[in-house]
Amino acid sequence: MTAYTAAPPGADEYPADFEGYVSLVPEGDVLQTLARQIDDTLDILRAVSEERAASAYAPGKWTMKQLAGHLVDSERVFAYRALCIARGDTASLPGMDQNVYVEHGNFDARTLASLADELARVRATTLDLLSHLDEPAWLRRGTANDNEMSVRALAHIIAGHEVHHVKVLRERYL
Repeated sequence: MTAYTAAPPGADEYPADFEGYVSLVPEGDVLQTLARQIDDTLDILRAVSEERAASAYAPGKWTMKQLAGHLVDSERVFAYRALCIARGDTASLPGMDQNVYVEHGNFDARTLASLADELARVRATTLDLLSHLDEPAWLRRGTANDNEMSVRALAHIIAGHEVHHVKVLRERYL
């Protein structure tokens, strides 16, 4: 992995809406956090029965399969933004409506095991991308969803987003 450990981003490197995620990331190398936390998440997902995975904790809430699919889609979007910004793309990147993505993701037609496997592969590619960035790339900023963001902020958002949803899984589904 890169020698640069991606110190936590400053508050000016991401929209205030993402502070909740960034604040959940433990201190230290965000790449090590991303590499370590996925194992816990996958253990949780792989321990759930398919019957249980098709249920939501309340009416109108996502099923566990939809939540897993949301993790996959969100990481892909955040990592794509990090790629574009790291490479110096100055185009304004689009936002994403998570509910529309879940609605059209067809996640309940899949097995939770297949979603967990996909999440593992997506994380591997995220780590591959981030681990080869130099310090200037980590610090580079671009625009996503009409907000300025840095690559290191996006890495922390990916990690914090996962922490948030694993907490939801533990507290409301399991």
